[in-house]
Amino acid sequence: MSVPDPLLTPVGLGRLSLPNRVAVAPMTRISATGDGRATRRMAAYYARFARGGFGLVITEGVYPDDQYSQGYRNQPGLATAAQARAWRPVVDAVHEAGGAIVAQLMHAGGQAQSNDHREHTVGPSAIAPRGEQLPTYRGSGRFPTPRALTLAEIAEVRRGFVAAARRAVEAGFDGVELHGANGYLLDQFLTDYTNQRTDHYGGGVENRLRLAAEICDDVLQAVGSETTVGIRISQTKVGDLEHRWAGRSKDAEIVFSGLGQVGPHYVHTTEPDATAAAFDDGRETLAEHARQHSGVPVLANGGLGDAEKARAVLRSGGADVVSLGKAALTDRDWVRTARDGRGPAPRALVELLAPLADIKDSELA
Repeated sequence: MSVPDPLLTPVGLGRLSLPNRVAVAPMTRISATGDGRATRRMAAYYARFARGGFGLVITEGVYPDDQYSQGYRNQPGLATAAQARAWRPVVDAVHEAGGAIVAQLMHAGGQAQSNDHREHTVGPSAIAPRGEQLPTYRGSGRFPTPRALTLAEIAEVRRGFVAAARRAVEAGFDGVELHGANGYLLDQFLTDYTNQRTDHYGGGVENRLRLAAEICDDVLQAVGSETTVGIRISQTKVGDLEHRWAGRSKDAEIVFSGLGQVGPHYVHTTEPDATAAAFDDGRETLAEHARQHSGVPVLANGGLGDAEKARAVLRSGGADVVSLGKAALTDRDWVRTARDGRGPAPRALVELLAPLADIKDSELA
């Protein structure tokens, strides 16, 4: 008997039943209209991955409120009913192509580069994120110093995520993913050097995780019985690719067990190399730490475009699903390519086509 291909075996994530274990990772596109509505071209873009065999498509980061959450000009939102309605054709197109689609809800916090609603940024503390804004997304120079959120504003942020999750359900999405990675707001609270608060949202890892855990619980309580709810976690940031949690494996245990107690339907880890040890005090990857301590299914992202490498992660039990970014852009039929045993695209082609994630198509709304 032939051994089943781990890439092609079904898997469940909450209410989602996926035909395979390959997802499209969230990738910033800045291709919505000026007022944050999804476009017809976005529908074609996402549906193409579903036609190519990807079992799950996760959207680019979508801003949840019309206050401080927007991070980029022409970023799509789920902050209004009109924005939710604009997503419906995108969702329908993916479903018609045989795929499932999850909306990633992202509050940019102090890492915002452009916000049509506010002139300044906010974060856990008045500390600017490291690094510089990304020219690819029309930014330049250092990130400005954000204003520290008040407790009342934090409560408003929580309500914004819940309202956006409800709009996602109304738009027909199969789930929502909370963006707690890459230096955006929830990760800014988790990160020691951007969170210097002295209240119950600052201090030790448990307190710094509090906002992400609260929002995860809020959204689960609001829509978890209707749709799948996940959360994305990383150590690295947009402007700080070297960051590692100071407490290493102990911090990982606190973070992932804390999220596990809340009970999301999955945790999505992302690192530059998903197969590399997360810390110097052990051999486990970040995904393996998440799987060990959270008790929920884990999606692993980071350099898994080689099919055999992806299969090895799944066979080892290091993750339940792999998510692909550049490799998916390079080969929209990646799942079929892997199934048929064809080789990956040349690395040079991967690098050449990576900017296609940023096609601007707001004129086609």
